[in-house]
Parts: sequence; structure tokens; C-alpha cells
Amino acid sequence: MSASASLPMPEEQLVGAIELARTGKTLESMRALESLLKRQPNFRLAQLIYADMLAARSGMRGIAADDQDPRIRELFEEARLRLDRARYSPPAGTVPDMVLQLSSEYPYLVLVDLPGARIHLFRNFEGTLEPVGSRYAAMGRAGFGKEVEGDLRTPVGIYHVTGWMGDDKLPELYGAGSLPLTYPNLWDRFKSKTGHGIWLHGVPRQTYVRAPRSSEGCVTMANEDLLWLKPYVVSNRAPVVLADQVSWISKAKASKDRDTLMTRVESWREAWASKDTESYLGFYGDDFSTGGLDKAQFADHKRRVNAGKKYVKVKLSDVSLFRYPGESMFLAEFTLDYDSDNFKFVAKKEQYWRQDAKGAWRIFREENR
Repeated sequence: MSASASLPMPEEQLVGAIELARTGKTLESMRALESLLKRQPNFRLAQLIYADMLAARSGMRGIAADDQDPRIRELFEEARLRLDRARYSPPAGTVPDMVLQLSSEYPYLVLVDLPGARIHLFRNFEGTLEPVGSRYAAMGRAGFGKEVEGDLRTPVGIYHVTGWMGDDKLPELYGAGSLPLTYPNLWDRFKSKTGHGIWLHGVPRQTYVRAPRSSEGCVTMANEDLLWLKPYVVSNRAPVVLADQVSWISKAKASKDRDTLMTRVESWREAWASKDTESYLGFYGDDFSTGGLDKAQFADHKRRVNAGKKYVKVKLSDVSLFRYPGESMFLAEFTLDYDSDNFKFVAKKEQYWRQDAKGAWRIFREENR
């Protein structure tokens, strides 16, 4: 093992130095900060804390006392978020409530806690999410909840990594590179949200990280953290959940909720495969629409199509189930294999389900991609 591999992560070293200072171990804290700044000389928060401690030792007014300076206030916010240790990793035996089932086609998943400025990486191990690591990450200058192009907000939703763009193809603003995301997705387009170019990317090399709210809508992180993340997600179209809040639930609760929703999806499939057209249509809400068709037009189309079929076979595979962040609905993603006497196709399908007034889960939007 190399010497660098045995060193604590910069964030751990910073938090450890702060804890030393809080317990009155000022000299030990300053030594830890000196060591950190030798490794990361552009770590502004570490610079501020170290400079403030030097000023305090000399009897001068600390730099951090100037809390009206917006640059200082940004660093205060970064410190607060980094010290919120409860956000670093889920409690033992829990999983994020937004991911109820993850297909085996996705070996890893990224969850970004936008208000908490944390990016979590999970491994999909035999259908269970296991935490791999957590890093600090910043968002748009105007916060989260993107609606229109140029609003400086980071989207809330479920996206996928589309590849990698290296720093040789990008301005220095993006640092070591970027992981582009599939914004706008089907739901964003349905809601008429605009904008493009939402990425996970690095930072200019004259700094270590950016302030918690500092981008034009992307999620930014230290260059070394981006390069740590890259090999896990770049080649498998990994899902990325950009969340307005993160809750952790027990694995037993997740399993129960998954079974409830999966039963609903499977019942929809069975109705379609059995050519029980009216039962099949009953899974769609009154406000359903797809491909320019409203519910009535869709129903007429399906009745005509099914009436001429001798047989229908419908198989689902690679099923993922998500509670959609920021919305009272869930998203089912799966591979659909359709076979009938006169037509066959295989496609990726997205279905958006929500509860009607009686509490029944019904589809209100779906599309093949």
C-alpha cells in the first residue's frame, strides 16, 4: 500500500482537525490543517480555518468573524454541511427509500442528497444496495428544482449517466472531466421543463471544491472525487437520483413496499398477456396520456389492436422500481418483450404510477425508449 493510500480523505482530515480544536487541542488541530494544506493547498475551507486559528493565536480578530462577506458565508455553509456526519452514510440496515428495486443490469447507483451536499455511491449486491462511499458535492446557485433553462437550479429526478467527457474536451471550469446525465427525461418533458447539459463534473484546478451553491445547475465535486466515481458508473448507464430530500428505511420495509408495487406491475402484465382488455385498461388512470393520445384514444386503440390478436405474450425483465423524488409517484423501468401472432418488439419502457382518490396505484404516463 502506498503512503497516499494510507492517508485519510481530505474531508476526514478537515473534520478531525475541527474536532481537535473544539476539544481545546489547538496545536494538534493546526498541525493536522498544515498537513492537509500541503496535500490540498487550494482547499479554501481548510485555509480559512487555519488562518482564523493563526489570527486567534496572535490576539487578532479572526478572519471568520467577518460573516457579512458572502465568500465567508459560503465557507460557513460548507463547514456546516461537512460537519453533519449523519448524512455521510445510511444507518446500519437501511436503504434509501427512493430505490425499491434495482435491476442487475445496473451494478452501481448514485444518490445525490442535494440539500445535504452529499453524493452517495451504492453497489447493487444481489438486489440489495450496499454503500460504497460518500463525498461532498455542490449544486446550482439557486438551489434545486429546475424548471426552465437558465434558472441556475439543479433538477430533481432520476437520470442515467451517458458516458464520459475528459478534460481535453472541456474548458477548465469542468476540471478533470464530466459525467453527462439524461436531463430532461420523460417526466421533465411531460412537465415542459427546459434546459440541457446537466452533468456531474469536476472543478477548476485553482480550487479544491466549489461552494455548496455555485454551479449553473450541475452537480460539482472535487476532481479526485469525480475520478473516484468515474470507473463505477461510466460504462453501465448507472442511475443517478437527484433528490430534494433523503430518507432511510429498513430493508424489511423496502422489501414490503417493493412487493406491493411489483404485484401491481405484474398484474398489469398478466391482464395484457391474457387479452383481458378492460381489466388491462383499468390499470390506467383517467388522466393517462402517451404519444399524443389521451385515455379515451388510447383505450380505443388497444381495443382495436387486441380484438385482432390470436395470442399475446408479454415478458418483463430488468425491472427497477423507484419512488420518484419530489413527487407522489413511483417509476417502473423495465425491458418489455412483446410477442403476438402478427407483431413482435423489445423495448425499454418507463411507467409512472400514482395513487387515485381511492388509493389504487394507476399508470398516468408511459413511454418506450
